[in-house]
Amino acid sequence: MTSRFRFRFMAACVCLILGTLAALAVAHPFESDAWTTPENRLDTAVAATMKAHHAALRPPCSDEVFLRRAYLDVIGTLPTSDEVEAFLADTHPDKRATLVDTLLARDEFADYWAMKWCDVLRVKSEFPMNLWPNAAQAYHHWVRQAMHDNMPYDQFARALLTASGSNFREPQSNFYRALPARDPASIAKGVVLTFMGARIEKWPAAGATNCAAFFSHVAYKKTDEWKEEIVLLDPSVTEPLKGILPDGTKVTVPADADPRVAFADWLITPKNPWFARAATNRIWCWLMGQGIVNEADDLRQDNPPASPEALTCLADTLTAAHYDLRSVYRLILTSRTYQQSALPHDDDDPALRFAHYTVRRLDAEVLLDALCYLGGEGEGYMSETPEPFTYIPKTNRTVALADGSITSAFLATFGRPARDTGLMSERNNHPSDFQRLYLLNSGEMQKRIAASPRLRQLIMSKHKGKDELVRQLYVCILSRPPTPEEVTAAAGYFASSGEQKGPAGNDLAWALINSKEFLYRH
Repeated sequence: MTSRFRFRFMAACVCLILGTLAALAVAHPFESDAWTTPENRLDTAVAATMKAHHAALRPPCSDEVFLRRAYLDVIGTLPTSDEVEAFLADTHPDKRATLVDTLLARDEFADYWAMKWCDVLRVKSEFPMNLWPNAAQAYHHWVRQAMHDNMPYDQFARALLTASGSNFREPQSNFYRALPARDPASIAKGVVLTFMGARIEKWPAAGATNCAAFFSHVAYKKTDEWKEEIVLLDPSVTEPLKGILPDGTKVTVPADADPRVAFADWLITPKNPWFARAATNRIWCWLMGQGIVNEADDLRQDNPPASPEALTCLADTLTAAHYDLRSVYRLILTSRTYQQSALPHDDDDPALRFAHYTVRRLDAEVLLDALCYLGGEGEGYMSETPEPFTYIPKTNRTVALADGSITSAFLATFGRPARDTGLMSERNNHPSDFQRLYLLNSGEMQKRIAASPRLRQLIMSKHKGKDELVRQLYVCILSRPPTPEEVTAAAGYFASSGEQKGPAGNDLAWALINSKEFLYRH
C-alpha cells in the first residue's frame, strides 16, 4: 500500500469514526441548555408566525457554534485558535452581542460584503459585462469603500442610479455598463432586480415599459483613452418626459432634467413598499440561508413573505436607522432566531424554514481562504486576458477579489458565480461528487496539510501530548474543542496506526477538513 493511498485511507476511516460519533452526540457540542441571549423585536415578529404554525424556535446554539457561525457570516473567515479560546473563556452574559459589534467594525466585513454586493452588481471585466480591468477594479473599490464607511443604503442606491461620467474616474457609473445590454428595457430590468428585488419580466408589459422610460435618456460615449467610456444623458433630448412610476404615480420630467433622479427619489422614500423590503430580505437570506420571501430577489404579490411581520420589522428597522445597513445585521445577528441550533428537530415545518438557520456549504471564496489559512499560504491570481495584465498577490484574500473574471479551477468547481445575471441563485453552494473527490483525493490538499507551517507547528511540537494535539487541531480547524468521545477515538487511532505523531496528526487534520462540520455553515 503506497504511503499516499495509505494516507487517504486512514483519513477516510477517521472521518467515518468522527461522523458516527457526531451522529450519536445529538446536542453536545452544538447546542446549549439555556438561552443567554434576550429576545429582541425581531424574535417577537418571528414568534407571531411560529405561533400560527404551532411551532417554536429550536434550542440555542452553543458558544462554539455561534462563534464560528458569526465569523463566517459577518467577515467570511474562520476565527483563530486564540480567538476561540478567548471567547469560550469569556463569562460575560452579553459576549455574543459584543462579538457582533466587534465583527461589524472589522476591515474584513467590508471585503466580504463587497464581494456579496459585487455579485449582485455584476462586477467583472470580461464578457458579457466588458467593464475591462481598470473599471472593474475601480468599481469594486467604490463598493468596498461604501461598505467600509457604512454609507447609508439610500445614498448608495442613489449614487449608482444617478451616476454619470467616466467609468475610470466615476466608478459608480459602471452600474450602467455592467449590464448584458444597454437599451432602456435592459437597464430597467437591472435596476428593478438590484434595488427592488424583483423580476421585471414578471410584471405586466405596461409596467415594464413605463419603468424603462426613466432610463431612456442614458447614453454612452467613447474617449481617446483606451477602454474608457462616458455614461451621460442623451443631449439630443428636447421634450419633457411624461412617465408613470411603478406604483402608478404620474410625473413630468423637464427636458433639461434627469429622469433617473425622479425614479431614485421615488425609490428611496421610506414609504416605498419595495426598497427597504428588498434590501433586508437579501440580508436575511445571506445570513439565514433562505429569504423571508423566497427566492430572495423575486418579490411580487403572488410570492408573499413567509412572515410579513418579520419582513416589516426588518424594513422598519432600516428606515428608522436612516438606512444604516449595520443596524439590520445587528438586529438579525443578536436575535434568538439567528442564534438557534441548526440541528433539525420535530418542529421543522417546511413553511418555517425561513426562521431556522440553514445548514449550507461555505462559499467557494470563503472555503478557499479557510484552506489557505490552514495551509499557511494564500492563493495567487492573474488575469488570463492581459488587457491590462492583472496580478493578485498571495497576501490578498480570495473574498477580496475585485474582478469576477479573475478566477481559478477551484472557484469554478465550488460554485463561485460568474456574475453574468445579478441573480442570487447564480452562486451554487450545492455539493458535488467532484468536489468531494478533490477534497479527499487531491495531491494539492495533501500538500497543503503536509507543508502547512501552522499545522506542522501544532503536530510536531515536543511539548504537546497527543490529547493536547487533538484539542489544538480541533480548535484550529473546527473552532471548538473535541468532545471526550472524539479525544478517545483519535487516541485509539494514534495507538492502532503505529504511526509517528506527524503522519497520524496529518491524517486527523485531513479527516477534520473533510468533515461536514468544517465544510458547512451550521
